[in-house]
Amino acid sequence: MLVTLKEILSKADEGNYAVGAFNSPTLESARAAVEAAEELQVPVILSHAEVHFELTPLEIMGPILVNLAEKASVPVAVHLDHGSSLDVVKRAIETGFSSVMIDASHMSYEENIRIVSEVVDFAHQYQVSVEAELGVITSSGIGGEETVSENCESDGAEEYYTDPEVARDFVKRTNIDALAASFGTVHGIYMKEPNLDFARLASIYKNIEKPVVMHGGSGLRVDEYVRAINAGVRKINYYSYVARAGAEAVTEFIAKEAPPHFYHDFTVLAREAMKQDIKRAMEIFMNKINA
Repeated sequence: MLVTLKEILSKADEGNYAVGAFNSPTLESARAAVEAAEELQVPVILSHAEVHFELTPLEIMGPILVNLAEKASVPVAVHLDHGSSLDVVKRAIETGFSSVMIDASHMSYEENIRIVSEVVDFAHQYQVSVEAELGVITSSGIGGEETVSENCESDGAEEYYTDPEVARDFVKRTNIDALAASFGTVHGIYMKEPNLDFARLASIYKNIEKPVVMHGGSGLRVDEYVRAINAGVRKINYYSYVARAGAEAVTEFIAKEAPPHFYHDFTVLAREAMKQDIKRAMEIFMNKINA
């Protein structure tokens, strides 16, 4: 069933768990996420990032995601990831998305507030949830989704982190439904051990009294996920390691099986591998590991 991000994260907040947001630029990745959610009977967020529009345009992939959500036996939010403008947001809403992210984090603080507020005013007219970003979640450069690329352990990395006091003001002035906060994760494949500031994260959550979103959620240890969830993370963006799992399954098949090879076989293998990786993540996100 298609639901809003606000609805899905409100229940996650009550239950102290996180919902996985899986970027789905292909039919295989979208089906893998929905099938995993249905098999585990957990909610899920299907995302389509603007950076992936070159792979599958919004007008093609969007209706597929909405259709999968409407027919699913579990709650599914369909989410625009890292939208760059109100125009893109409007296109996503017209397509049937129940949630949008407007990313103006690279702008000045006041400009970020202005742009986000404009999107909130528009989206809330259609009961569509809005996520925004404060601080900068950088990219490792390997499978990442944003152009900003920094060493997450470099000197001065904290200048990119979200300030808890500023976060309070930002959420109050914009009326967003969820905040993507920077506290040490990066988009893409981790090349070094991340340095996560859990105290900062807990302070952000306490200050904003809204769900916190963790971008760059792939590749962490189980204990790091658990600590993040217990500190207020309710949505975890997870993509790079799923995509890698699908590619590795195909690579292994080609190495073992003599040709001829057929493309449709690759899609089946990739979908199953991605589904298993997603299920593993979902089980962690439900925060019952130490129960």
